[in-house]
Amino acid sequence: MQNAALSHYAILTAMLAPAFFLTATAALLASANARLARIIDRARQLLKDLASSEDAEARTLLERRIKVQRRRSMIILRASQMLYVAIACFVATSLLVALDSYFDHVFGPWPTIMAVLGVLSMFGSSLLLASEASMAVRAVNDEMDDAHRNANRRSPLL
Repeated sequence: MQNAALSHYAILTAMLAPAFFLTATAALLASANARLARIIDRARQLLKDLASSEDAEARTLLERRIKVQRRRSMIILRASQMLYVAIACFVATSLLVALDSYFDHVFGPWPTIMAVLGVLSMFGSSLLLASEASMAVRAVNDEMDDAHRNANRRSPLL
């Protein structure tokens, strides 16, 4: 009886690591969704500005900025997809750990394989999110540089 109780605790303990990874993955996914919402808002504003602009130079600049937002949104999409894969892998890891203990270890290395796939998916998505964050900073810096250049062009030097 005591061995059975210890076995249950061992199973629950083994299922904790994937649960912690699930929490971290969910936090990254929430961050990615918030970033995607900001990208969409910015793209909508740029499209609105494009529709109302008649200056060829300004339209070219807006088209370039819209293209950057499109690339950013695709990177976030890929990162989110990888995070969903990570979630699936971590849930599968927990299930396999539990089932493996009840079915006399018939699943072999699969719990470990699923955990590794989950961590790799999380790692890949983190790299994509870091790449998108760099793009966001470059986009803001470019917009500030353009605004500064336009302001200096319009106002005469004293």
